[in-house]
Amino acid sequence: MTKALRDKLIESLTSILPIALIIMALCATITPLSTGTFTLFVLGVFLLIIGMGCFTLGADMSMLVIGEKMGTVLTKSRKIWLIALLSFLIGIIVTMAEPDLQILAEQVQSVAEKTALGNYLLIITVAVGVGIFLMIAMLRIVFRIRLSILLIVFYIAAFIVSFCFVDQGFWAVAFDSGGVTTGPMTVPFIMSLGVGVAAIRSDKKGQDDSFGLVALSSVGPIISVLVLGIICGTDNLVYDVSKLILTPPADTQNVLLDYLHGFGEYALEVFIAISPIIVFFLLFQLVSRSFHKKQIVRIVIGFLYTFVGLVIFLTGANVGFLPIGVEIGQSLASEEWSMWLLIPVGMVIGYFVVAAEPAVHVLNKQVERMSAGAISSSAMKKGLCVGVSAAIGLAMVRILTGMNIMWILVPGYVIALTLTFFTPPMFTGIAFDSGGVASGAMVSSFVLPMAIGACNVLNPAGIMTQAFGCVAFVALAPLISIQVLGILYKHKTGRIKRNFLSVEDRILEYSVD
Repeated sequence: MTKALRDKLIESLTSILPIALIIMALCATITPLSTGTFTLFVLGVFLLIIGMGCFTLGADMSMLVIGEKMGTVLTKSRKIWLIALLSFLIGIIVTMAEPDLQILAEQVQSVAEKTALGNYLLIITVAVGVGIFLMIAMLRIVFRIRLSILLIVFYIAAFIVSFCFVDQGFWAVAFDSGGVTTGPMTVPFIMSLGVGVAAIRSDKKGQDDSFGLVALSSVGPIISVLVLGIICGTDNLVYDVSKLILTPPADTQNVLLDYLHGFGEYALEVFIAISPIIVFFLLFQLVSRSFHKKQIVRIVIGFLYTFVGLVIFLTGANVGFLPIGVEIGQSLASEEWSMWLLIPVGMVIGYFVVAAEPAVHVLNKQVERMSAGAISSSAMKKGLCVGVSAAIGLAMVRILTGMNIMWILVPGYVIALTLTFFTPPMFTGIAFDSGGVASGAMVSSFVLPMAIGACNVLNPAGIMTQAFGCVAFVALAPLISIQVLGILYKHKTGRIKRNFLSVEDRILEYSVD
């Protein structure tokens, strides 16, 4: 266990250190910060490293194991109604446990203040959307429906609803919701669920169909939040940025108090979020008796690592990174010469920030394992980094120019959906899964606040339409970059196969002579 934890901590250190050094360089040069805010950030970096290491170890020991076993047992039952019902319930339970969604819900106050439910209205809406679409995704594997067909149908439906029934002020929030839904809690569980379901299949396409659950689960929140916009109305949506602009701590004692308050707040949130998953696991074990005693002990230890890691990670991200994101955004946008630096700075941060997402590590390892090493985790990482870098660069261009979000989303999704006809099916599933995974806690707690800070200086009235949407861009970019990687992989393997056959023909010809 000690060696496994050490390996995870080294992995998280190599992921988070580059972005920490970039931010430190910015603070030392063009965006100087107060000593209190910088101290919060330094401690936040340390907590992110510890938190990610513990979380990824815990996910390997608990979430992945449970999800895969549940998927196998459900498929073996051959009861369509049971698969549909449990998929729906799992989608709701796991999504309500998603910390990324909690972060977005706290930042979208305009809709929350319209109802007595407050932030929970958005959380419940998104959870129901994921539940419905996870059910559809599971049934797709059972009935062997091509993933690209469903993606084309549902994304066309989302754009039709957007253009015809919802005010453009709500578009960015809706598409951001699809990105934040699939984060550190959701991805390990849903991905392993797909692996378990596909493992029962004996046909050649079973492996390809193990991917795509996250992809379809990301569409559900977009449509459900658009429907929420129709029901609640989207008139006069104004973002209150004052809650993100915090007073820097005056001394080290206040820094410690800020973190202690954060630990208490996020420990309660994570406990409430993870409890339904534990209860669901216990009920599953009572009914199926799938795990023996040693496995149960290991899973319980895994849950403890997951809980501790997620509390530490979220505290570091929200207390240490969120305020510095706002300040850096405001500092860069405050001067005419420096505001254009938002684009290159955003692109550099985007390249490295994706490596700091806990769920990305889970996805990369799952892809490498399912492809038997043919698709390496390093190739996946590079594809994601390039895509997210371009996405955040576009998000900053949009803030500077006031560009409508649909000018990028519509052609972007047209390209992504067109590529599904040329990409190997496995890569289609991986690409659309990657879109949801890349837009996680670090994007929500650092990149989005940086965009809000910049927009607060350049166009305070346009935060809802201009700052929001960067999560949606991050979710879109891997759809294109990973599918392009798939086409290159297909071309490369095809060339190797042709060369092999050519050599084989020459050997046969020589032996005949």
